[in-house]
Amino acid sequence: MSASSAFNDEKGGSSSVGEPEYGHDPASGGIFSSDYKRHDDLKEMLDSNKDSLKLEAMKRIVAMIARGKNASDLFPAVVKNVACKNIEVKKLVYVYLVRYAEEQQDLALLSISTFQRGLKDPNQLIRASALRVLSSIRVTIIVPIMMLAIKEAASDMSPYVRKTAAHAIPKLYSLDPEQKDQLIEVIEKLLADKTTLVAGSVVMAFEEVCPERIDLIHKNYRKLCNLLIDVEEWGQVVIINMLTRYARTQFLNPNINESLLEEGGSGEKTFYGSDDEEDEDEEEKEKKAETAAMAKRKPYVMDPDHRLLLRNTKPLLQSRNAAVVMAVAQLYFHLAPKAEVGVIAKALVRLLRSHSEVQYVVLQNVATMTIKRRGMFEPYLKSFYIRSTDPTQIKVLKLEVLTNLANETNISTILREFQTYIKSMDKDFVAATIQAIGRCATNIGEVRDTCLNGLVQLLSNRDELVVAESVVVIKKLLQMQPEKHSDIIKHMAKLTDNIQVPMARASILWLIGEYCEHVPKIAPDVLRKMAKSFTNEEDIVKLQIINLAAKLYLTNSKQTKLLTQYVLNLAKYDQNYDIRDRARFIRQLIVPTEKSGALSKYAKKLFLALKPAPVLESPFKDRDHFQLGSLSHLLNAKAGGYQELPDWPEAAPDPSVRNVEVPEWTKCSSREKRKEKKVEKPFYSDSEGESGPTESADSESDSGSGSESASGSEVSASGSESEESEEGSESEEEEQKDKKKTKKELKKPVQESESEQSSEEEERKHARKSKISKSESESESDEEDESESESSESESEDSESEAEVKKKKKAAESKPPCKPVKKENKKEKKEISLLDLDDFDPTPSPQVTPVNSFLSSSLVTDLEGLSLSDSVLAPATMAPSSALKSYELLHRITGEGLQVEFCFSRQPFSPDANMVAVQMHFTNNASADAKSLHMEDVKLQSGMRVREFPEIELLPAGETATAVMGIDFCDSTQAANFQLCTQTRKFFVSIQPPVGELMRPVFLTENEFKKEQGQLMGMNEITEKLTLDATCRNEHTIVQRVTAAANLSRVPCGSDKECSPPVPPPDHPVYRFAGRTVTSGSLVLVTVVTREEGAAQLTVNCEKMVIGTMLVKDILLALTQ
Repeated sequence: MSASSAFNDEKGGSSSVGEPEYGHDPASGGIFSSDYKRHDDLKEMLDSNKDSLKLEAMKRIVAMIARGKNASDLFPAVVKNVACKNIEVKKLVYVYLVRYAEEQQDLALLSISTFQRGLKDPNQLIRASALRVLSSIRVTIIVPIMMLAIKEAASDMSPYVRKTAAHAIPKLYSLDPEQKDQLIEVIEKLLADKTTLVAGSVVMAFEEVCPERIDLIHKNYRKLCNLLIDVEEWGQVVIINMLTRYARTQFLNPNINESLLEEGGSGEKTFYGSDDEEDEDEEEKEKKAETAAMAKRKPYVMDPDHRLLLRNTKPLLQSRNAAVVMAVAQLYFHLAPKAEVGVIAKALVRLLRSHSEVQYVVLQNVATMTIKRRGMFEPYLKSFYIRSTDPTQIKVLKLEVLTNLANETNISTILREFQTYIKSMDKDFVAATIQAIGRCATNIGEVRDTCLNGLVQLLSNRDELVVAESVVVIKKLLQMQPEKHSDIIKHMAKLTDNIQVPMARASILWLIGEYCEHVPKIAPDVLRKMAKSFTNEEDIVKLQIINLAAKLYLTNSKQTKLLTQYVLNLAKYDQNYDIRDRARFIRQLIVPTEKSGALSKYAKKLFLALKPAPVLESPFKDRDHFQLGSLSHLLNAKAGGYQELPDWPEAAPDPSVRNVEVPEWTKCSSREKRKEKKVEKPFYSDSEGESGPTESADSESDSGSGSESASGSEVSASGSESEESEEGSESEEEEQKDKKKTKKELKKPVQESESEQSSEEEERKHARKSKISKSESESESDEEDESESESSESESEDSESEAEVKKKKKAAESKPPCKPVKKENKKEKKEISLLDLDDFDPTPSPQVTPVNSFLSSSLVTDLEGLSLSDSVLAPATMAPSSALKSYELLHRITGEGLQVEFCFSRQPFSPDANMVAVQMHFTNNASADAKSLHMEDVKLQSGMRVREFPEIELLPAGETATAVMGIDFCDSTQAANFQLCTQTRKFFVSIQPPVGELMRPVFLTENEFKKEQGQLMGMNEITEKLTLDATCRNEHTIVQRVTAAANLSRVPCGSDKECSPPVPPPDHPVYRFAGRTVTSGSLVLVTVVTREEGAAQLTVNCEKMVIGTMLVKDILLALTQ
């Protein structure tokens, strides 16, 4: 039963008699229902105590708003529900309030305390919605409250809320521009944010509030370039446009040498100008001066940051969003070296397959580009041919592009196309085609006569518009060589009887008047005919009749004196004052009287002076001073809010402003180390036995550039942006051996064989990795050749990874309690031999390595903004079961020297058995002591609990400390968020457990296992088929990988059939594992049944289906990778 029908039953009937049936549904047009009863049912539903009715009412109201209906009279009823505890209702109420808060400000202000409470809500969507509503109430009195809310939201743990804060900044700025300085501080803080969700929104706020503050971008420039590929599409557009302006102020013009050559050369003139070359000597002198100036210039070297921008935007040319492609195209056009701009042509031609609106914008920009960079689009000439289905404005733009692309080689093809277009039914398009033919004739001298003959043939066309347009174009062409074409002028004179289009008649009259000496017999007759129809002509034609009369009076006064006086008398009493003034002026000029001044002597020179031929130019010729892709470029006029594209600087500004500070202790050279590693050596060094498995030294081969996102089995251990980062914890092999001896002597040979097998597998894996790293390092070296400073940058990044490895080694060796070793390590840290790095091999068992061995590219690029190398983030494989996997909680750079790692110790947490024990490892890498390390402001999902670790009073510089805390995750993988505080700073961090750490092992016999499994069938059982990895087909590897993925214990085999050699053979045994969830004690049973050729079946039985589903995924990953 739906909520609405339930409500009707409550009222005791669906509707009263006589009321229209649709009166209940406000979304259907209840036109005839009375106003005072309108929405009564919705108001009652909103006042009811049932959340289901409220939700139904809100859905219908939001549907009304979506259809454009007015729901403002429901505001009081809706605003009462803003404090509703149901999250779904609350979200819809906020959607409604965002729409109507501006109109009903007084009522919205009454609820302001509720919105403020909403800003503290544990649900990020509610916090964001509350801020959105608050910023929509446009009343100056609450500006301080809005300011405070935005500042708090900018520091929120959720990127979504920080994004909403960025959206609220322009709203507050438009409401009160005096807040600009405070808002700039917030923008500066948000610009430093490393999440892709926030980047686009904060750059938009930057563009709205303070686009002139380029200095805020310096430190974030590289980070924005690296994040660009992962930002949402509209964010990409905003960032690219902003970076285009930024690059124009910070880098040198890459085409500086070509532009000097172009200015010196007459490339433009040959395209647009006439054939008459004048002042050639002067031009040559200028050329020589400019080439001398060029010789003095230093050779251009591209700034590595300029290259970074071009390299990171290029992949976006394949975006599905036309706006993103257009933004990258304009960036390349304005910033790239001439040789590289060509890459955008193919992408823009692809966009021509989109809707006509997209085509219109793209063609406008292509038309501008084809003027300066014609060669770029020549291979795609056929893509600009016109289809009959194209709208007129698209046809005209394509004609423009075709005309711009015309040259001696392709003109015959283009003119053949144009001939077809003239037969079109679209008259505007035909007129545009004729003009295009005229432009081709002007620009390419070889085809001028062909074009003229073609246009003259059009003069016999039945369509008057075609003839008229041809006349106008012929007139312009004839001006170039009038003496050759007197026949055409005679032919056109005959057309005055038929053509009625004013512009065409005016053009013919101008031609006859201008070249009356070539047609001395025809011109007076034309004037006679025109004098007859003078009063009925259009103004433009009348002016040309007066001009014709004046010119004939000066050249052939015998035949035309009386006609001229007659025409001037008619004009003297014309209604149009322009014509009256012209007649008066001409009479005084050409008819000499006593009063007439000195000018009348020069009348002939004035009227019959040689006039230069008109230059038929593209209307897009000077549009490129507007940024391509902008509204201003589209309109060819400066639109409101348009930011001018700055000119290139004369000298390059200081590039060091974009360097991000890195603490001193991370800097050391790494080039030698990289070379050192290339020396062929056995994979495991001799010292393996003593030093034990440690983190991979050549972790820089794990570049994150082309990676996929990390799998679900990874822990999200976040700093303020919940970045995922994994590092293997280390422990010593000797300790492991001692423990194993005490437990069972018999297992020793088994362990050895296990390590052998896993080491073989690891060796293959390493070989694969090294191949990848080789190809990546090759591509890196290509990029490094482009600029020295880029290579130095990568050097510093790699060196950090080396420093990180050293730190790991120090941490690993300092774990045993004997203190002398610790001191020795500190001394040796600086003198560590490069050859010792071979000890840092990957660990022999890849138990919990996620299926993607690389981190997500977005994460790596996030951290590149911090000048961290990818290798610091390479996920390390987990050590054997006694060594626990550790995760990073606080990075040393984020923590200003304080580094915190944690691991799930898998030991019972003594103060509370329902909590998972989390062991924290603090390292103070800073030069100063860290004091008063403790937890604050713990934010948990409902039901979760935390037992804080005891406060660490003092952590001296260079020292480490360990503490244990307990977290009751309430059998969910929700993160525990809190602030890690020192005496001076607070850091937002979060711990999110893999599902396998939410359980504890439990001992069951095989019979007990089968009995319990029988009770957990149906919905509680999940079965998956899989193919085991080649290295994971023996008993010990399977057991090892399953127990590493989940904290379970092995169920011993009860029957001889499964374990003993006779029948069946031990090739396909069944492995069983059991455990209980830590909080609720729900049973978790895992069965792995192996079959032939590595096939296997995984079954998980668990009371909690969600945990079962997640556990299946994690174990599948562990067994198949």
